[in-house]
Amino acid sequence: MKLRRTTRDLLAIAVVALICGALSASPLFDFAHGLSLDVLTALRWQMFGVRVDPAASSAVVIAIDEESHQTSPLKDSPTITWTGEIGRVLTAVLDGGAKAVGFDIVVPTSLEQSEIPFGDGVLGDKVRGLDRDFLRALAKGAVAGKVLLGEQLRGDAPFLPSQGQRVAVRQQQNIRPLNTFTDGDDIIRRLPLSFVVDGAHTNSMALELASRALKARAEFGDDGAVTLAGYPIPSRVPNTMALSFEGGADDIPTYSFADLRLCAVKNDKDYFKRQFAGKVVLFGTVQDLEDRRLTSKRFTTGLEGAHAPRCALEQKPVAQSFKRSTIAGVYIHATAINNLIGRDAVVELARLPIALIAVLAAALAAIAARVLQPVSAVVLVVAAIVIYAACATVTFHHAIALPLSEPLIAGAGALAIMGGYRFIVSDKDRRLLQKSFALYLAPHVINRMLTSSKLPELGGETRHVTIFFSDLESFSQIAEAMSPDALMALMNEYLSEMTDIIEGHGGYVDKYIGDSIVAIFGAPAEDRDHAANAARAALDCCKRLDELNFEAAAFQGRQLTQRIGINSGDALVGNFGSRRRFNYSVMSDAVNLASRLEGANKFYGTTIIASETTAELAGDGFVWRELDTVRVKGRTQALKIFELLARAEQGSLPDAVVADYAKGLAHWRAGEFGPAAECFARAASADRPSENFLARAKEASGQPRGGDWDPVRTLQEK
Repeated sequence: MKLRRTTRDLLAIAVVALICGALSASPLFDFAHGLSLDVLTALRWQMFGVRVDPAASSAVVIAIDEESHQTSPLKDSPTITWTGEIGRVLTAVLDGGAKAVGFDIVVPTSLEQSEIPFGDGVLGDKVRGLDRDFLRALAKGAVAGKVLLGEQLRGDAPFLPSQGQRVAVRQQQNIRPLNTFTDGDDIIRRLPLSFVVDGAHTNSMALELASRALKARAEFGDDGAVTLAGYPIPSRVPNTMALSFEGGADDIPTYSFADLRLCAVKNDKDYFKRQFAGKVVLFGTVQDLEDRRLTSKRFTTGLEGAHAPRCALEQKPVAQSFKRSTIAGVYIHATAINNLIGRDAVVELARLPIALIAVLAAALAAIAARVLQPVSAVVLVVAAIVIYAACATVTFHHAIALPLSEPLIAGAGALAIMGGYRFIVSDKDRRLLQKSFALYLAPHVINRMLTSSKLPELGGETRHVTIFFSDLESFSQIAEAMSPDALMALMNEYLSEMTDIIEGHGGYVDKYIGDSIVAIFGAPAEDRDHAANAARAALDCCKRLDELNFEAAAFQGRQLTQRIGINSGDALVGNFGSRRRFNYSVMSDAVNLASRLEGANKFYGTTIIASETTAELAGDGFVWRELDTVRVKGRTQALKIFELLARAEQGSLPDAVVADYAKGLAHWRAGEFGPAAECFARAASADRPSENFLARAKEASGQPRGGDWDPVRTLQEK
């Protein structure tokens, strides 16, 4: 059973939408899902800017930065020798009221354990006590449950702090993994919540620090869900949390280790209380090359540096050379802590809701591709994408991540597929009909027929239109002197050029009658300027014929001239003929009058004659000359006729010729043949209508004038 076109198209739209939506949300395109988070992070930053005052950040960073490496006495010393100074700063931070302190750096060795020969002993013996202050600070913090050391899990051989540090913090009781979760495109967008170590759940560094700051244990459900202090941590990827990064580089307050070391030496306890009381503190490296990570913040990073208030050293300007797309790894854990404490980790939709959104986007794109023209469909889809992206940015401001990549992929796929379907299947019949009927019916009639899915029917309507009627002068003599093939080549080129001009001005060619052309302006398409457009077409047809006489091979040796008649009025337009065969045409007295006006050109020696109605409707954009008052065969009513000379901005006859003709016409109508002949005589050498009237005036002046003088000329022939 053959499906109706509408049913077939709806079925195609549904199938395309389902396939594109399902594919875009499938694991096949998971690599693109993360891009949604990256783009949303950037859009949110651009739209809303800073969401939270950095001073209110729960996490702060103490940076082992370039400044620390360039400040005495740390300058030119390896960080393994800094343990005593780190212990000094750690003690000051804990005494300042920090809730918890974590180390995003792992120091796996100690100089005190070195067995390298040095002098009369080994190096370790020579520096015995180097780590003492650091280990004491660790032990003090561990007892209070406020210090965590980091480790990197690597299968069966984890990367651990040195033995002395592990003992100081009571082994695994205060050591937590620093491992991150990397998506398939090597970008960090999530952080693991826990790890299995020796068969038991072990919190990640960020989760453990947040847990201790909140004084609440993380609860793990049987389904893998994790809850912290009553906050169900959202997790699309099991046992991870999606990070909600802020834009710029000032969201996490950062302190230079060099400045804090001098502050601790000064024993400025008030400064440490002001800056670190109630905070979760992370020690980490913030350098140009070490521990740099690509994250979902990659499109909205800032110029990193120790921007927090200083204690001892002067603030150094941050290098303004360029921004990196990477961030220091310590900020990943700091962001996670802020998300957990602030309860604003990113909520990602499950695969099914994403698929439904993608299917809807694909359906809209498919409908646009089927209903609209290609350019309009693309513009509409792009506009819809922009609006949807703005809405998704607003929801992301509230930590809900609507998918961007999946609807975009689904919409683009549906747009392309439906465009191909429309070209190959849906519009095939339409193109065939348009091509078949274009030679016989007006384009607007064909479009109406295709839109309504109904064949044209007999019948018409009354419209105010302008009729264009043209004919070649002395065509019979030309045809007799030419072979059939040459005559066909000549006429085909002539009719093609004239038709293009007429249709270019909005006209519709009704029929060809030998060398004559009958055209309609104002139907089938509505055209308020039908008279003006007909006048423009007439002038351009004359101009083009002059060019063809000069340049076209088929016209060589034959100077063709044409006569054109234009008339405006009410006419019946529509489909006329038999029930089986008909044409779109026009019927009325206005058509007959246009034909008579075309024929009148040969009596006046003119090219374009229009009725008074047409001249008035065309407006002031043309140069008209009142030619005469005539009475055509078949009509008793006299009418004024006008010669169309040119467009208003173009040159025409000399003003003196036009003025003499107008004066002569006035004398003629008054029966003053002598003065009329004098006026026409002055212009007769350069103007054929004047020459014609001069002969008429001389003839009339030689005959006795009756009392019933009628200046109206009756045209008995076409």
